[in-house]
Amino acid sequence: MKNDLFENTDGPGQEDRSDSSSLRTTSIPLADRMRPQALEEVVGQDDLLGPSGPLGLLLKGDSLPSLLLWGPPGCGKTTLARLVAQHTHARFLEYSAVSVGSKELKAVMADAAKLKQATGQGTILFLDEIHRFNKAQQDTLLPWVERGDVTLIGATTENPSFEVNSALISRTRLFVLQPLAPDHVTVLLRRALEDPRGFENLDLNLTEDALTMLSDICEGDARAALGLLETVVSAFRVQATDEQTSTTLSAEEVGAIIQSRAARYDKGGEEHFNIISALHKSMRNSDVQASLYWLGRMLEGGEDPLYVARRLVRFASEDIGLADPLALPQTLAARDAIHFIGMPEGALALSQAVVYLALSPKSNSLYKGYKLVQKEVARGYNPGVPLHIRNAPTKLMKGLGYGKGYAYAHDSNEGISEMTCLPDSLQDRIFYKPGRRGFESELDRRMQQIKQWHQKRHGSKPEDEGEKK
Repeated sequence: MKNDLFENTDGPGQEDRSDSSSLRTTSIPLADRMRPQALEEVVGQDDLLGPSGPLGLLLKGDSLPSLLLWGPPGCGKTTLARLVAQHTHARFLEYSAVSVGSKELKAVMADAAKLKQATGQGTILFLDEIHRFNKAQQDTLLPWVERGDVTLIGATTENPSFEVNSALISRTRLFVLQPLAPDHVTVLLRRALEDPRGFENLDLNLTEDALTMLSDICEGDARAALGLLETVVSAFRVQATDEQTSTTLSAEEVGAIIQSRAARYDKGGEEHFNIISALHKSMRNSDVQASLYWLGRMLEGGEDPLYVARRLVRFASEDIGLADPLALPQTLAARDAIHFIGMPEGALALSQAVVYLALSPKSNSLYKGYKLVQKEVARGYNPGVPLHIRNAPTKLMKGLGYGKGYAYAHDSNEGISEMTCLPDSLQDRIFYKPGRRGFESELDRRMQQIKQWHQKRHGSKPEDEGEKK
């Protein structure tokens, strides 16, 4: 996995154009053949590499700090690491955390320290997929980075906040790379069709619609886009006849070759949490179109439908609650449908629940009410249950006053008794306060009636007596 960038300065595109060289070149994946050889060839990431971009400003000097490059697949992390190294006089070593261990890296870093002491030459260590290292393995890098024995460039597709040690983050500069825009991907596809490193010698063109389709379907992943183009070219070569020397492929023809490609969705990574967050917040904002879209992104990406159902059940109580008491049964019915008919048919049951939740009146009153109860209980002082509402199954308990003064609510005309049910120290506490949307407006009316009934029974007598006096 080690690669010294400066052992061979002839990059792709600089080889001899002989037939034997061409055969060697075509055995290399198109994405590697088309990898930019200079920063000027990099497409996208203008916020980082532009004249005032932070990475662009860093490259104006020969001193490079340790870096973390965070971005989705195919956005150019490896390419940037290699090109950044060219702007220094340091030795460049490349490894993948998938296939290298701490012991090997320690030996490499020890050699780097000796080289720097003997010659003054620094070493740039590029560690791809650094998130694959566990915390202990990442810790082994710290002393060497801290002393400056190596300049570390780590690349990751995962959120460093969760996957990279905070100590390592604090010793590096973090740069966030974005997915390539469709226009940028189109530039790369055109370059591959016209460049000697790509398919210059193959008289093949793609319509604008075909290029747009490839650019859109790759979701900002340049490697995926070039891989799809390679698939199209391979199919074209198989199908082309001797008489067919020039062809322009339409979007329909390209689509027939590549057929469908599953949307990128990492069930165990950050994208999983990003999309479930998008679904939750779209439903909360009553955006039914966005809600249905994010649901589809999850299900079509292979998400466990029962995970989605669990989140919908939670949403029904957290964000709707009693504003629409039917929201919770809707989500439970969707869960049961998943168990009963499975997928893909169960997707419609989840869609029904999502649309219902998105269009329901919203209230977090129940959520806030229970949070207040949690806070009260967490204080540590929790008074005992008042004696009059304690159960008294034995004679001893009755003798101790359990159940004494209990009033059976059904015996009154109103179905309410005058007794209080909270401990004396909590008599004035309000935990649940209904909102004004949906069914909660009715609940608020009922609560006000109950409050007025108690006030009338307890508060009107002194006023009446005062009036009599």
